[in-house]
Amino acid sequence: MDKDAFIAGLPKAELHMHIEGSLEPELMFALAERNGVALPYANVEALRAAYSFSRLQDFLDIYYQGAAVLRAEADFRDLALAYFKRAAADNVRHAEIFFDPQTHTARGLPFAVAAEGLLAGMAEAERELGVTSKLILCFLRHLPEADAFETLAQAEPWLDRIAGVGLDSSELGHPPAAFARVFARAGELGLKRVAHAGEEGPPAYVEEALDLLHIDRLDHGNRSLEDDRLVERLARSGMTLTVCPLSNLKLCVVDDVARHPIARMLRLGLRATVNSDDPAYFGGYVNANYRAVAPLLTREEMVALARNSFTGSFLAPDAVARHLAEVEAYATAWV
Repeated sequence: MDKDAFIAGLPKAELHMHIEGSLEPELMFALAERNGVALPYANVEALRAAYSFSRLQDFLDIYYQGAAVLRAEADFRDLALAYFKRAAADNVRHAEIFFDPQTHTARGLPFAVAAEGLLAGMAEAERELGVTSKLILCFLRHLPEADAFETLAQAEPWLDRIAGVGLDSSELGHPPAAFARVFARAGELGLKRVAHAGEEGPPAYVEEALDLLHIDRLDHGNRSLEDDRLVERLARSGMTLTVCPLSNLKLCVVDDVARHPIARMLRLGLRATVNSDDPAYFGGYVNANYRAVAPLLTREEMVALARNSFTGSFLAPDAVARHLAEVEAYATAWV
């Protein structure tokens, strides 16, 4: 079987993608010029050369620096559209994208600038590309919970267009428990809840996300595999894991993609999915991530990944059923 061709046509959703992390160097330089922002790199090639990370914090330092070029609604709209064009080319039918409002409000941008710009790009992508999407507001875990509460308050005028809240940024030393109250408030407001846990942090962080944040979906979750009891719990509950193979490789979560645990996850009964995380920095959008782990997987397991991406989404049941039918029809036709 030509796995590359199979992956290219496979209908899929993407559930773990930071929109600021899709800021390609070319667009970063274009926006810097548009907005009169000086970058500490001579050119696109010098910027790409800086994308060498040994840990999550190395990446975050350059990630926040790059976000400084985003100044106006049009910038966020252009950022979103650039991602959705790449997603559509990878046959992504639905995407649930993260954004980090605190990254922008901390430098003086009103919440509305990022929110309205992204929502405009999402609406245009649905009209022009046929890709549906949902927006997830992430709290930065290296900041106090009080800042997260303030961000949630700022978001209130847009909560009818925001699907959920998440927790990202530096994991080590910032356990999920620190955000239990703001996640409880988000739940009261009817928002879905997701959290990064078990990427660099221990399995105990995953348990906190489950028991204290009451998450609906687990982002990363790799280190769950260190605890057999936790794996059994995740499998039994049908918890979706949004796994990011090339991110794991780039940030040294795994030392070789040939030893990535995605196949083991599936074979243990975990509802794993494949996603791109921060594709501009980590070397590939969603199909590149599928291709990276394809040698580890059977065709049926690749279909399972696509199926899981829709069942793990926050789409309405009828939309999920429609997408699942497309996945099954594609798999059957390929045979």
